[in-house]
Amino acid sequence: MAKFKIEIDQNRCIGCGSCAAVCPSNYEIIGGKAKAKKKIVEDLGCNKEAENVCPVSCIRVTKV
Repeated sequence: MAKFKIEIDQNRCIGCGSCAAVCPSNYEIIGGKAKAKKKIVEDLGCNKEAENVCPVSCIRVTKV
């Protein structure tokens, strides 16, 4: 089964919460910045949508 790595560029993150809104199962805003609850996932689920809705493109989801 494929695995996917989630990376968030904390320097670019503006803490808008878009990722947490579309994928609350894996994203949360802590201290004004997005955090992924899991950095490696086996199913893309809503993680790719979170990457796509980020207004500053600070989330990257790649196949491991």
